[in-house]
Amino acid sequence: MRVVNQSVPKVDSQALVAGKAVYTDDLAPADCLIVKVLRSPHAHALIQDINLTRALAVPGIECILTYEDCPDKRFTMAGQSYPEPSPYDRLILDQRVRYVGDAVAIVAGNSKEAVDKAMKLIKVKYEVLEPLLDFRRAKDNAILIHPEENWKSLCPVGADNKRNLCAHDEDASGDIEAVLASCEYVVDRTYHTKANQQAMMETFRTYTHLDTYGRLNIVSSTQVPFHVRRILANALDVPKSKIRVIKPRIGGGFGAKQTVVSEVYPALVTWKTGKPAKIIYTREESFIASSPRHEMEVHVRVGADKDGIIKGIDVYTLSNTGAFGEHGPTTVGLSGHKSIPLYGKVEAFRFIYDVVYTNVMSAGAYRGYGATQGIFAVESAVNELADQLGIDPVVLREINMVKEGQAMPAYYGETANSCALDRCLERAKKMIDWDNKYPFRDMGNGKVRSVGVAMAMQGSGISALDTAAVGIKINDDGFYSLMVGATDMGTGSDTILAQMAAECLDCEMEDIIVHGVDTDSSPYDCGSYASSTTYVTGTAVVKTCETLREKICAKGAVYLGCSPEDVEFDGERVLNLKTGESISRQEIGNRVMCNNEEALYASEAFTSPVSPPPFMVGMAEVEIDKETGQLELIDYAAVVDCGTVVNPNLARVQAEGGVAQGIGMALYEDVVYSEKGKNYSNSFMQYKIPSRLDVGEIRVEFESSYEPTGPFGAKSIGEIVINTPPPAIANAVQNATGVLIRELPVTAEKIYWGIQEKKQGL
Repeated sequence: MRVVNQSVPKVDSQALVAGKAVYTDDLAPADCLIVKVLRSPHAHALIQDINLTRALAVPGIECILTYEDCPDKRFTMAGQSYPEPSPYDRLILDQRVRYVGDAVAIVAGNSKEAVDKAMKLIKVKYEVLEPLLDFRRAKDNAILIHPEENWKSLCPVGADNKRNLCAHDEDASGDIEAVLASCEYVVDRTYHTKANQQAMMETFRTYTHLDTYGRLNIVSSTQVPFHVRRILANALDVPKSKIRVIKPRIGGGFGAKQTVVSEVYPALVTWKTGKPAKIIYTREESFIASSPRHEMEVHVRVGADKDGIIKGIDVYTLSNTGAFGEHGPTTVGLSGHKSIPLYGKVEAFRFIYDVVYTNVMSAGAYRGYGATQGIFAVESAVNELADQLGIDPVVLREINMVKEGQAMPAYYGETANSCALDRCLERAKKMIDWDNKYPFRDMGNGKVRSVGVAMAMQGSGISALDTAAVGIKINDDGFYSLMVGATDMGTGSDTILAQMAAECLDCEMEDIIVHGVDTDSSPYDCGSYASSTTYVTGTAVVKTCETLREKICAKGAVYLGCSPEDVEFDGERVLNLKTGESISRQEIGNRVMCNNEEALYASEAFTSPVSPPPFMVGMAEVEIDKETGQLELIDYAAVVDCGTVVNPNLARVQAEGGVAQGIGMALYEDVVYSEKGKNYSNSFMQYKIPSRLDVGEIRVEFESSYEPTGPFGAKSIGEIVINTPPPAIANAVQNATGVLIRELPVTAEKIYWGIQEKKQGL
């Protein structure tokens, strides 16, 4: 291939390195209203009275809005295709507050100083209620998080607000109890993953204004512009036609901005006052009132025969959605459906889950989207099974892993049409020198080194649901405009889509201009989530280019005075195969500007009936001080099968970044609450993420497969890369010390006490 599978520089690389990229706050005028949110100090309370008299008297205050000023119409902030599986359980402002940090009032003024002063003068009288903080006690608890009658669930996801249930489901194949009973070896363990923050560089922020036609314009750092339009229409109770959403450059999202965290507040202010407004979340707000990863407790039973054949896997996941149900019913499914299918010889499986409401900050989407939690649990259980069997965990996987061509009953019955997992494992094994480093090496200085392994799979878009469309037009002088609705979060999706278009149209990258997202002019795209852009939007690009090529040939044939069947287009000119006469793309572009009845524009949409999974193997090498439990990550080797690699450089840096985030989840990141529900992890001083010095050496390679349903054989890469570090690092600790850590993060304290317990024979 000429352009695809090449390391083409990002189309916006020069602007980024020169500091010319334009973000949301850069676009807001200097005189727009400053919006801030007064937040609840209580985890669960009813607002009895809000006294605004002194606050409204502050010079420069434009308005202060409370629950009495908001539509009594519930909605969800989850950026998902309609009808959203997440329950409609929110109001913009509610009389009942459900976590420490929940919105109580919206304050808008001419300056930050005026708003800050007014917020201190608002007097709120609360009826403090008993909070429900332990998600293990939430189901069927007498304390109801959502007792309101206008709560509703649009989809049959097993939700019941009178039981604190956001979702429940069961899936099974075969008789799991009989199969496990027949197994010589069974691991029965429970694993716990805490909430994690996406910690993107740019916090949540939105700027809003009314245009000449009285339409509400939203400029926001979001992954889901089209979903934002629908969500705000629901929240404000206005027609969607009254709302326009523009996505400028965004400074990272990782799933956080798949939830409409900040948009409703300035939107309501602008809609009420007619004045432009903006909200810029502080880092503290982004930690205490955002959309972190769901905390999950996963109970796993894995059974194998004496030869190490894994015959049965049973998974029960309890997920904590927090105060609201954004992404609650959907993240949890991946914890089983993206972990169990890794093992291709399973005779029976069962997967049951409950998602419960509690009085903590509501969770949301984060890279990996539930698969991360489930893979930590299942892969850790398989590593414990290997220990019971006395088998090298790599060998156990070689015996049992899913292979290309196998059906995957636990993955919605799909077939692994492209799967290089076996080659990924073999290559990672060589990269880290597994055979010489397993099980461990005593370094002779009180320290021990070892290696650990994990496998992962993800998906490529949401099958039979999410849709992408693109538009491509030919302009005068023959250059192309590529209009996309997909959101480039910094991953380079604008670049890879342009690469695909250039490959299809036989032109240079410089001939294609990529147009950013504006819901008034961009073709519909579900947004940047679910690892969908390369696979789903990429296929829409291929389809659109094919249609445009046909139109170019037809128009060229008209100008050449021949039949379309007699011409071909080589990217530069349309050639009459019979006479050798030709017309250039540049001339066609110029001639269609006048005396023309057909626009050289094409737009196609794509929805896939399947979601082909990418696969990955990760191996970690760690060094542990046996006296203190201190762990140092020495090396991380990762091999990814994402089908055809569209842009190797961009794929590699995406993978390296995802691995680094997974290392943070494994070793450092922890959201901690007080006994009254206050979030202590409210800054980077308390919530630690790894620096470059903390992640050791990260090495990423690719084992290409060819996905027959994907554009140029490509699958996704965005999410899978975060999933292997937690179980691989926990396995390295297990192999080095015999200590089994089943709750993340893996800390020196947990390793130390585990070593002490082993010494005492506990």
